[in-house]
Amino acid sequence: MRWLFTFVSLALLSLVQALSSSGNRLLVVIEEASEKEKYSQFWGDLEGRGFRLTFESPKSDKLALFRHGERAYDHIILLPPKSKGLGPSLTPNLLLQFINKNGNILLTLSADSPTPSAIASLLLELDIHLPSDRTSLVVDHFNYDTLSASEKHDVLLLPRSSALRPDVKNFFGGDGTIAFPRAIAQTLGNTSPLLAPILRAKSTAYGYNPKDEAETVEDPFATGDQISLVSTMQARNSARFTVFGSVEALEDKWFDASVQGLNGQKSKTINKEFARQVSAWTFMETGVVKVGRVEHHLSSVTQGGLGNDSVAQLGYLNPKIYRVKNDVTFNIELSERLNDHLAPLTISSTDALQLEFTMLSPFHRLPLTPVAQTPNSTLFSTTFTIPDQHGIFSFRVNYKRPFLTNVDVKREVTVRHFAHDEWPRSWKISGGWVWIAGIWVTVFGWIVFVGIWLWSEPAYEKGKGKKTQ
Repeated sequence: MRWLFTFVSLALLSLVQALSSSGNRLLVVIEEASEKEKYSQFWGDLEGRGFRLTFESPKSDKLALFRHGERAYDHIILLPPKSKGLGPSLTPNLLLQFINKNGNILLTLSADSPTPSAIASLLLELDIHLPSDRTSLVVDHFNYDTLSASEKHDVLLLPRSSALRPDVKNFFGGDGTIAFPRAIAQTLGNTSPLLAPILRAKSTAYGYNPKDEAETVEDPFATGDQISLVSTMQARNSARFTVFGSVEALEDKWFDASVQGLNGQKSKTINKEFARQVSAWTFMETGVVKVGRVEHHLSSVTQGGLGNDSVAQLGYLNPKIYRVKNDVTFNIELSERLNDHLAPLTISSTDALQLEFTMLSPFHRLPLTPVAQTPNSTLFSTTFTIPDQHGIFSFRVNYKRPFLTNVDVKREVTVRHFAHDEWPRSWKISGGWVWIAGIWVTVFGWIVFVGIWLWSEPAYEKGKGKKTQ
């Protein structure tokens, strides 16, 4: 009986490890149940990764995002509806509340279904802009599939995206060609640091309304790499919202389709792998930074030592009070979630993880360097001298990068001044040697003067005495 209990426990443990870090309850909003078979490979991949899928129509009376004030689901996939709206259970306000409660949303669009005004207003509030006509699509006369779109040029052939910046990790890279049919263009606001594109169009692409009978497009919505085909918004609470510009790219027929570019070379699409990467990031299977131990303590620094070997711990961990000019060491343990396991977090050489020792404003901003590593975490550390200022200070690690969950760790401590018996003696202060020497020279000079004066009594002449009358 004991071995059966152990086996069941290990099975449950392995199941839990295979799930997203934020839960496995996934709501799929699809208006027509008959279209569910078009995406069977996508659903099967999600179920194979441990998600429990619930399919609901946007018009269903049973549909509710919250129960008793808490999320009823952990993630949502919104497929484009045929009707003009998503119903009373999926209003922009409710979707924003879902994000504020750490829920994640994958929104898909299609040029065959006009985008509902509620979705357009939701995206506008997030500073993601769609074409005003809601029926335009992206075409590219130089990068399209000649087999399926030889006339309309609306099936884009794109490589996987490169890193957004040198200091940003790329979760969506790799080799292969992505087929993106009948995509809706998006543009991102320039002022929000929460927005980031995953997949952009080529420089020869532009937005086009197929209902426009003109032969030329005079004022396109966006052109070239202004067009974002897959966009993301990671909120300040690290909840994720992804806009996938082509729901057709998730269909079974495009997961392993044969495509051919203008050069006549045929290749297989990698839509399945790309969809897996995008959904894994959106549902927090990747790009999740976990904070482990956070420690700080007094240190003794050995001159001439190398690295961490020159620092020795003094006292106990995480004291509440320090003294000015103490040597202090700060350690933080960070891990990164990669699908079903935790891995050590690595910081690029072009990036920096920093510690701020702050009181209103930072007194120190120091780089945290990796000093140790375990199979699933990295220990970062730094040692510094507390400034000559007493008050309430904070150790703070504020690390925010695109596609990674936010790390904001703060520990408050009190910094006191020297006690009356902690000041160094005067002879230990080299700057006071001049004044000490002056005091002792004065004392010695006074003693010499007194000695000379006492032993220098004037001598009287013999034969001379006192006068008499």
